[in-house]
Amino acid sequence: MAKPFEEELQDLNNEILKMGAFAEEAIFKSIEALKDRDKDKALEVMNNDKLIDELELVIDEKCLDLIARHQPMAGDLRFITTGMKINAELERIIDIAVDICQRVVEIADKPLLKPLVDIPKLANVSQNMVKLAIDAFVKRNSDAAKKVMLSDSEADQLRNAIQKELIEDYMVKDGKTAPRAVPLLLIARFLERICDHATNIAEDVVYMVEAQVVKHHPEKL
Repeated sequence: MAKPFEEELQDLNNEILKMGAFAEEAIFKSIEALKDRDKDKALEVMNNDKLIDELELVIDEKCLDLIARHQPMAGDLRFITTGMKINAELERIIDIAVDICQRVVEIADKPLLKPLVDIPKLANVSQNMVKLAIDAFVKRNSDAAKKVMLSDSEADQLRNAIQKELIEDYMVKDGKTAPRAVPLLLIARFLERICDHATNIAEDVVYMVEAQVVKHHPEKL
C-alpha cells in the first residue's frame, strides 16, 4: 500500500536532515583532524564522500519522483524544490570538508605554523550557520533563516583576519613559511565558502516559506 503524500514529504524531510547531520559532522571532524594533525581522522572524512554522493542521488530521485507522481502545488512544490537545492548545497559543504582534510594530510607531518585560534572560531561559525539553516528548513522558520544570512559578515571578517595574519606576519616576513601557511589560508577560505553555502540554504528557506526571493536583495531582510 502506497504511503500518503504527507508521509512521503516527511520521509524526504528526514533524508535531508540526515544529509545535514553528515555535513555538520564532516566540518567538525575536519577541524578536529587539523587541530590534532591527525591523518586518520582526515581520511575518515575523505572516505565517507562516496556514501554522501549516493545519498545525494537518492534524495534527488525522491524529489523528482514526488513531483512526477503527485504534481504538487504552491507550498508543497516549493518544499520539494527547495529540498533539492538544499541537498546540493549540503553535498558541496561535505566536499569542502573533504578539501580541508586533504590540506590536513599535506601538513600533518609538519610543525604547526602557529597556534590555531581564528580558524577554530571560523569553523564554529560555519557549523552553527549550517545547523541553524537546516533547523530553519525543518521548522519552516524564515526569521531563523534570515539570522543565518546576517551571520555571513562575521565569517568574512574572520576569514580576512586569518588571511591578513598569515600573509603579513608570516609569508611576507619569511617566505619559507609558505608551505605551512598556504594550506591554512586555503582552509580559511574553505570554511568561509561553507558559510556561503549555509547562506544559500537560508535564502532558499525564505523563498520556500514566504515565496519571496531575497538572493541578491539584502534590503528585503
